[in-house]
Amino acid sequence: MNAIPQQVLDRQLSALNAFTATQATLFSGFEKLVDLNLKVVKATLDEVALTSQQALAVKDPQEAAAFATSLVQPGAEKAMAYGKHVYDIVAGVQGDLAKLAEAQVAQGQQQLADAVEQLSKNAPAGSESAVALLKSSLATVNGAYESLTKATKQAVEAAESNMNAAANATFKAATDAAEAAGKVGRTARRAA
Repeated sequence: MNAIPQQVLDRQLSALNAFTATQATLFSGFEKLVDLNLKVVKATLDEVALTSQQALAVKDPQEAAAFATSLVQPGAEKAMAYGKHVYDIVAGVQGDLAKLAEAQVAQGQQQLADAVEQLSKNAPAGSESAVALLKSSLATVNGAYESLTKATKQAVEAAESNMNAAANATFKAATDAAEAAGKVGRTARRAA
């Protein structure tokens, strides 16, 4: 009789530990996002001050066009870098949460397997086929879970690969557009 209350206490402690680990992971991710945003705001304020001083030094329309064009590419690069940092933070948090969830599922599976084993030891005579069916069902469920987990990991890897490819293509397009705008500005200055 003493084992059951201890099992209940152990499960409650395990659930509390899992909750605490989840909260710590989420808070760590939030902390990283806040830190990133503070750095971005500070860098942006410094750049605005510098850019404002440079803008005041512009004398003619061609120089203004060239100055405006020169701001496009670094802005696109910074936006892409910021998006990548945010993605990395979120992906890291998701990965940590997935590991915590996998550990909880593994623990639950082990507890269920232990319970089935205990049941089979204490089962009345003649119930061997029911216990065997229960064990077989448990093995099937565990196999299905493992297959689903592998498929999910493959889907996440494919999505991440596609996102990186899309980000690189977007960055290249922004860079090409900024270079083209720069060539137009230089051509306009030469013509003037």
